[in-house]
Amino acid sequence: MTTKSAAAAARATVYGHPRQGRDRELKKAIEGYWKGRVTADALRATAAELRRTHWRQLAGAGVHEVPTGDFSYYDHVLDTSVMVGAIPARHREAVAADALDGYFAMARGTQDVAPLEMTKWFDTNYHYLVPELGPDTVFSADSSKQVGELKEALALGPAARPVLVGPVTYLLLAKPAPGVASDFDPLTLLDRLLPVYAEVLADLRAAGAAWVQLDEPALVQDRTPADLNAAARAYRDLGALTDRPKLLVASYFDRLGDALPVLAKAPVEGLALDFTGPAAANLDGLAAVGGLPGKRLVAGVVDGRNIWVNDLEKSLTTLGTLLGLADRVDVSASCSLLHVPLDATAEKDVDPQILRWLSFAKQKTAEITTLARGLSQGTDAIAGELAANRAALASRAASPITRNPAVRARAEAVTGTDARRSQPYAERAAAQRSHLGLPLLPTTTIGSFPQTGELRAARADLRAGRIDTAGYEERIRAEIQEVVAYQEKAGVDVLVHGEPERNDMVQYFAEQLDGYLATRHGWVQSYGTRYVRPPILAGDIARPEPMTVRWISYAQSLTAKPVKGMLTGPVTMLAWSFVRDDQPLGETARQVALALRDEVGDLEAAGTSVIQVDEPALRETLPLRAADRAAYLDWATEAFRLATGGVRPDTQIHTHMCYAEFGDVVQAIDDLDADVISLEAARSHMQVARELAAHGYPREAGPGVWDIHSPRVPSAEEAVALLRTGLEAIPAERLWVNPDCGLKTRGWPETRASLENLVAAARTVREELSGA
Repeated sequence: MTTKSAAAAARATVYGHPRQGRDRELKKAIEGYWKGRVTADALRATAAELRRTHWRQLAGAGVHEVPTGDFSYYDHVLDTSVMVGAIPARHREAVAADALDGYFAMARGTQDVAPLEMTKWFDTNYHYLVPELGPDTVFSADSSKQVGELKEALALGPAARPVLVGPVTYLLLAKPAPGVASDFDPLTLLDRLLPVYAEVLADLRAAGAAWVQLDEPALVQDRTPADLNAAARAYRDLGALTDRPKLLVASYFDRLGDALPVLAKAPVEGLALDFTGPAAANLDGLAAVGGLPGKRLVAGVVDGRNIWVNDLEKSLTTLGTLLGLADRVDVSASCSLLHVPLDATAEKDVDPQILRWLSFAKQKTAEITTLARGLSQGTDAIAGELAANRAALASRAASPITRNPAVRARAEAVTGTDARRSQPYAERAAAQRSHLGLPLLPTTTIGSFPQTGELRAARADLRAGRIDTAGYEERIRAEIQEVVAYQEKAGVDVLVHGEPERNDMVQYFAEQLDGYLATRHGWVQSYGTRYVRPPILAGDIARPEPMTVRWISYAQSLTAKPVKGMLTGPVTMLAWSFVRDDQPLGETARQVALALRDEVGDLEAAGTSVIQVDEPALRETLPLRAADRAAYLDWATEAFRLATGGVRPDTQIHTHMCYAEFGDVVQAIDDLDADVISLEAARSHMQVARELAAHGYPREAGPGVWDIHSPRVPSAEEAVALLRTGLEAIPAERLWVNPDCGLKTRGWPETRASLENLVAAARTVREELSGA
């Protein structure tokens, strides 16, 4: 095994840390600031204390070099736009008047100004704010945040390494600004951007940075020769600077492929590489380029995106191999720990047997420091940790929790016929039109209505025993009555029950399915102040009893209009959970699909004529490398069809997707064979409608006309304009009118105003089409 002399320089580090605090203090402070209950100074003080707490905890756990700059009030890509002065013209006045309020205006918009577009960060459920750039963009350096946080960390004592989004990834993530030609390539601005990065690097060096990490995850995707040449030029120029810290270029989420030799040859002092999952191929890639002689390698051998304990002996083997490929090997997680909860020991309700299998940010940090110690001092120095790790892995492998023979037998018996509707779409569409009797441009919402403080309090009271089940259910019935009555009054055509009983679109179902494990404190940032608690897929999935039929049927009893049944699709149930890593994802997806198939059948039997199975995660789970995508899309689309394929022709199946680059999966959207799809479109100016038209999508679609991730109320005129744009791509007889996404995070006043404007817009365009 590794000897102390062979790896004496091995150190522990991480790329980033969860931002929210143990009790989501950051979320509460920011939302309090938005509501005027928390001052700007108080918000800054809360943020500073959270940063200090994280750095102290990391240093105390044995991390030798803590990250700085990874903290954000909203999003680190938005922070990068501020750092390089890429402020959209419509926000410059607000930013100049008050930097903090202007920052939040870019993220959330105001009543008068639209926010930046938001989309998924690679194949994660984290959302970033898309930079808007054009040929007239002028960059300027503002390193105040990065320098300030570095100085805060250094004042506490540990070594600190600023972490920045790299210039190539920043430009590859950007889009043409409104009014700029759609074929404008932001990467053409690289030579204009690099001097700004040079200035920031000089500022960080002056502030005490020995190393700066530049994250380039976009290079793990399939890149063109022009992209790779841009990366080579960027790091040639940055590496040639004399007034800079040492540079550590980081990638994660997949293998680097053709970009690895580019970065290996670059005049930088180190690389940080992912060695987990598909990125394990980086090991062979590194050997193929002759390693990194004279350079530092930070080895991401602990999975930063999932919550299962690391196989320490396997990781040590990988690390031992890497020792011969670099001058110095340090140990880290595969990516920022932003993507996992804080501390598994806070989960007091989890079975102790299962708890020993789990590793959140705190536990991953301990794994990293253990591996660094083992690499430097030999396995004898960590014998106790290795023994405990072996026992935890063996416990999980042998546990009956992980295997249900009946579930596995049913999944193996599935045939191709099970995943197909009984009639083609054209025949189904005619049956559905006759059965539902909907008007041209039918209006609907995506599913959820505002989750008020009263609803959350009622759930808390039920958990605490302050009210009984009967009292809680009476509150839910009253909320459903209000939601249904409001939609009827507003003139919505296809109603929803509002989902007042649901805590989260995945967790709600996970809590009712065998094989899932819910957490109490496992919060993970999705975007801004939106935090979710991804459930954990610990074993085989089965549905003991109906999950939604009771409340959907109750809502339908209140109205003659159709009420949609609302379910979360199998791919999203996986993507927004922490999935098991001991079997292929496709097998798990089939199990979830069969459980949902039972629910769909029960909804239909109860009289539900419209059933929506949401798959917002279909695009975000798309593998980053094209070579891996066909296999994924095969099982992903099959799982959706398996969940929905058993209904009658006159039952209308909807699906929904939001905040993704849909053009990449438009064929898969077609392959789902849903009767109606609703998609995010407001921030992207109906781009998806054009993509569907270009593909020849033959079914009905509702590109959203109301951006629900902003508190602003869009006018009826704005919605009319978007509908007219949508009609340029989608025929009126196939166009629906709906928001971008569910209304859970919105307040009732803005919901009422926005929904009434949406219905009015649909009415206006109907009249235009009829010539009235």
